[in-house]
Amino acid sequence: MPNSFSQNIANFVDIKPKYDSAKIEFKRFEKTHRSFIQTKNTKMYYLSWGNPQHTPLIWAHGSFTNSYELLGLAEDLVKQGYYVIAIDYYGHGLTKIPPHEVSLYHVADDINTLMEAKKIKKAVIGGWSRGGFIATAFYDAYPDKVLGLVLEDGGSVSTNTHYHQLEDPVLRQQVQNIFKDRVTYAKFDTEYEAYKTYYDYSSGGTQFELLAWLTADDQGKWSIGNGLEKLFHMANEAQFIDNILRPTQSTLFGESMAIIEPKIVYRNLQVPMLILDPTSEHDLFPYEVENRKLQKQHPRLITHKIYEHTGHNIHYEKPALFVEDLGAFLKIVKAHWAK
Repeated sequence: MPNSFSQNIANFVDIKPKYDSAKIEFKRFEKTHRSFIQTKNTKMYYLSWGNPQHTPLIWAHGSFTNSYELLGLAEDLVKQGYYVIAIDYYGHGLTKIPPHEVSLYHVADDINTLMEAKKIKKAVIGGWSRGGFIATAFYDAYPDKVLGLVLEDGGSVSTNTHYHQLEDPVLRQQVQNIFKDRVTYAKFDTEYEAYKTYYDYSSGGTQFELLAWLTADDQGKWSIGNGLEKLFHMANEAQFIDNILRPTQSTLFGESMAIIEPKIVYRNLQVPMLILDPTSEHDLFPYEVENRKLQKQHPRLITHKIYEHTGHNIHYEKPALFVEDLGAFLKIVKAHWAK
C-alpha cells in the first residue's frame, strides 16, 4: 500500500528500470518456489520453502494479501524446523476466484487436496486474520490431518463477537467510520502504472514481491484485490452490515466467515494450539478475554501468547518474536505427538 511520499514522488520519478528488474527477479523466485495444485474448485497456487521431510506448516494469508505474506520470515521458519507451504486462496496472488460459490470450507478442501497430492498425512495449519478462520475451518473438516494450529489474530473467536455487543446506532456508526477511512485501490491500464504507484519509494530495491499483489480484472485494468470485495460481500456499508446481522444474505464466502463458531469447533480440541493475540487499541479482533476463556478450557493444549502494543499484523510488526514463538510451538507439537 503506498504512503503519501510514494504517491507524490510516483508522479515524476521514472522507475521503469526497477520494474524491469522486478519482473526478472519475480520470475526467478517463482521458478524456485512456486507450484500449483488443481482442486475441484480452482487451480490453487502456493509457495514453499525448506525440506519436505521436516514438519509441514501450511499457512493461509489474510485478506488482500497472498502467499508472499511470509516472504521475509519463511527462511527463518525453515531454520526452526518447518517445511513452509504458503497458499494463495481465491482472488489472491495467482489463484483465481472460481465461477461457482465457495466458502472458507472450500479453501479447507483445497488444502486437503494439496496435502494428498504431496503425501502429507498431517501438518501444522496456521493463518493470519481471515486465514486463521480458514485454519479453523480446516480443523473442523479434517481434524485427523492437523498436528497443531497457529491462529494469528483470527480463527479463535467468532468474527462478529465485538459487533454483536454493540447497540444498533453504535454499530452502524462504527461501520460508517470503517468506510470513511477505508483504503480504495485505484485501477490502472498497465501493470507498470500500478507498480509505480504502489512501490514504496522510501524503501528502495526492486520490491519484486509487489507483482504478486497486482492482478488484472476482466477489462484488463490492474489493481490490488480485484474481485475480492464482491467475494467477501464488503463493497459497501449495507453489505458489511449483512455480514454482521444477516449472513445468509451475504455471499457464501462472506456467510462462512460470519457463522463459523470456534467455541463449537474447538469444544473437543485434541491438538496443540498457539493463539497470537495483539493488544493494540486498533486491533481488528479485540478478543483477549474470549481467547483467555478458550485457553482455560484446554490449558494443556492452548498457548495464548499476548503481544503488547502490537496491531493486527503481528508477523509484520514483531517478525523476530513471531518466528521465535512458532519455533517454541514446534517443540510443543513434537512433544505432544511423541507421547
